[in-house]
Amino acid sequence: TRRCFPAINSKKGIIMVGNSTTFDDGRGDKQRNVTDLVEGAKKANVVLEARQVAMKIFEDYTVSWYWIIIGLVIAMVISLIFVVLLRFLAGIMVWVMIVLVIAVMGYGIFHCYMEYARLKGEAGSDVSLKDIGFQSDIRVYLHLRQTWLAFMIILCILEVIVILLLIFLRKRIMIAIALIKEASRAIGHVMSSMVFPLFTFLLVCLCIAYWAITAVFLSTSNEAVYKVFNETQCEFAGNTCNPETFNTTNVTRFCPDATCQFAFYGGETYYHKYLIVFQIYNAFMFLWLANFVIALGQVTLAGAFASYYWAFKKPDDMPAFPIFSSLGRALRYHTGSLAFGSLILAIVQLIRIMLEYLDHKLKGADNKCTRFLLCCLKCCFWCLEKFIKFLNRNAYIMVSRAD
Repeated sequence: TRRCFPAINSKKGIIMVGNSTTFDDGRGDKQRNVTDLVEGAKKANVVLEARQVAMKIFEDYTVSWYWIIIGLVIAMVISLIFVVLLRFLAGIMVWVMIVLVIAVMGYGIFHCYMEYARLKGEAGSDVSLKDIGFQSDIRVYLHLRQTWLAFMIILCILEVIVILLLIFLRKRIMIAIALIKEASRAIGHVMSSMVFPLFTFLLVCLCIAYWAITAVFLSTSNEAVYKVFNETQCEFAGNTCNPETFNTTNVTRFCPDATCQFAFYGGETYYHKYLIVFQIYNAFMFLWLANFVIALGQVTLAGAFASYYWAFKKPDDMPAFPIFSSLGRALRYHTGSLAFGSLILAIVQLIRIMLEYLDHKLKGADNKCTRFLLCCLKCCFWCLEKFIKFLNRNAYIMVSRAD
C-alpha cells in the first residue's frame, strides 16, 4: 500500500506539520504526533538501506566469487606454512606476532589521531553518529571526527589491555608457547586434520540447505482465501467463497451487491492453522542437526589427536588414517552421546530465539518491568548456552578417549 507523508518542517527546533505538532493519520479518527512519523520514517529508511546493502553484497559476490575462492586457497596455504613454522620456531613466531599486534594498534592510534586533527574545521565533520543514522555508504562515517575519535579510544583501551596482559601473564605465555610446539608437532603427524573442517563445513551447509528448502515449501503451501464482501447488511458477509462458482450460489440472490474478493493467503484446515508449529519444528531440527554435525567434528578431531597422544612410538603405533579411524569410531559408538548433547544445546538455542522474537515484538511496549524481566531471561539463557557448549566440548573429549 502506498501512502503519502505530510510535509515536515522545523520551527525553533520543534518538528511540525504546518503549524501543528500533530497530524491526521489518514483514517480520520486519530491524531498522531509528528515525532512518531519521524521515528517511523527512520526505521523504514533503515530497512531500505539494509536491503540495498544486501543487494550490493550479493552483486559483489556474483562478480568476484572466483577471487574469493583464490583468496581462500591462498589463506589455506599460508596457514599450512604457518603451522609448519610454528613447529620449529614457535617461541619466535609467538613473540613476533605479539610485537606486531602492539605495533599495529600503536600505528592505528596515531593514524586515527591524525585523521581526527585533519578533519577539524571541515564542513559537516562535526555531525554526530546519532544524527547521521544508518548509512549504506561506509565512506560517510569516515568524514566524521566522532568516528575517528571512537576508533582512537577503542584502540587505546585495547593497547593498554594487551600490555597489561603481557606484564602479568608472562609465565602463562611461556606455557602457551610450549603447548603450541606440542600441538604443531601433533598436527604434523595428523595432517588430514587441516582439511577435515571443510568436511564439517559442507555438512553444516547441507543442514542449512535442508532447513531453507523446507521453510520455503512450508511458507508457499498456503492457499488463496476469498471472502464475501458486501456494502450493505448481509448474513453471508465474511464467509469463505469460491470466485469461480460464486455467481451460481444463493449469496448473489440474497445479497445482490456482494462480491467474492481475495482476502489473504492461508487456509482454514488444521494444517494451515498450525503452520507456525511446523516452522518451529523445522527450526528446531535445523539447530539439532547443525549442533550434531559440529559435535561430530569435535569428537573426530579429539579422537584423532588422542591416538597421537597415547601412542608410545609415534607414528608407528598410530592408525594409518587417524581422522577416518576416529570418524568411524564416533559414528559407530558415540552417536547417542552426540545426539543427546546437541539436543540439550538445541533446546536452549530455540528458547533464545523465542526470547529474541518476544523482545522484537515488545520493543514498542512501555512496560519496563516486562522488558527488564525479558532482558534477564535473555542474559541467563545466553550464559546457559555458553556453559553447555563448554561442558559438551569437554565431555566430547572424554567420550573420544573411551574407545
